[in-house]
Amino acid sequence: MTGWDARPEPVAPSRWTFPPIDEWPEDDIIGVGADLQPPTLIAAYRRGIFPMIVETPEPVLAWWSPDPRGIVPLDGLRVTRSLKQSAKRFEVRVDSCFADVIRGCADPSRESGWITPEFVDAYTTLHRLGWAHSVEVFDRAGTLAGGLYGVRVNGLFAGESMFHRRRDASKVALMALVELMRESGMTLLDVQWNTDHLRSLGAIEISRGEYLRRLAAAL
Repeated sequence: MTGWDARPEPVAPSRWTFPPIDEWPEDDIIGVGADLQPPTLIAAYRRGIFPMIVETPEPVLAWWSPDPRGIVPLDGLRVTRSLKQSAKRFEVRVDSCFADVIRGCADPSRESGWITPEFVDAYTTLHRLGWAHSVEVFDRAGTLAGGLYGVRVNGLFAGESMFHRRRDASKVALMALVELMRESGMTLLDVQWNTDHLRSLGAIEISRGEYLRRLAAAL
């Protein structure tokens, strides 16, 4: 049984105040500090902001709103014939092992790893409250082959990270996520920054202003 369409538990108002949009700098970072408590995180996603650590040289919790912003249009996902064939080798589940997925994404051996134990704890708590979700891909032996996780707020899914241990497993997870979003009437899949990998799957870049307009509609 999945909690994908279950109503998440309410969160209290955040005790932190994010700066008004008209005071945001042109830089991608709009503020530093605060915490990773559920009220702070959900308030941030509703404003089009997400957290990530920066080294300055000490680790600092920063809040980001990239310009341009990477998204995957739900009608623009590129699925090749070979990817369709690969998908047949896997089984997809939702919210069956969130902790395993986020730990897979947080593997310290991965290049440019940024998911600290504090992030793992924070998003696992969001998952328990019904806000964070994972899509898991298993191989024929029943082993977790890859997956992704992120935060759902109404019609928004804010993708946080994905990983794979078998070829194409993370791509299959993304395929399944897009299908879930379509079935649920969702409209906005945020991937934060575009990359060559995401671009090959159909991700595009839009301006910060356009993202915020689409976010308002999704919420």
